[in-house]
Amino acid sequence: MKKKADTVVYLYHNITFMETSEHDKRKCPSHLSTSECTKQLLPVKDALDILSGKWKLQIILSLTFGKKRFKQIQREIPGLTPKMLSKELKELEVNELASRHVYDTSPVTVEYELTSYGKTLRPLIGELHKWGSKHRKRIIAKSGR
Repeated sequence: MKKKADTVVYLYHNITFMETSEHDKRKCPSHLSTSECTKQLLPVKDALDILSGKWKLQIILSLTFGKKRFKQIQREIPGLTPKMLSKELKELEVNELASRHVYDTSPVTVEYELTSYGKTLRPLIGELHKWGSKHRKRIIAKSGR
């Protein structure tokens, strides 16, 4: 006879999660249909799609300190090529996270900055920083460094 799993249901930011003590964590909570479960995962998928990649969060982090010129951003992020920086900045503009300002100077001056919408990512970046610091300490402690 199979033992019934102990189930804990909790609410986080209006999203219902369910944890079981057995292996069956892959299933959607019984009170949600598969489509409802998928629908609740969509905002996380959307956020990951927008912020994914090696460079986006680093660029956003660079811009949290104020307006920057293209070369300033590139110098702050080792390994970031001009082509990739240009591509990533365009995507950040399309998603309204960064804005581009062109000034009529000789030569033309172009600066980038986070939009007010982009600044809403600060708490998320703060949480990622905290988690990353804890994770780094944990891994270093395990490796004996």
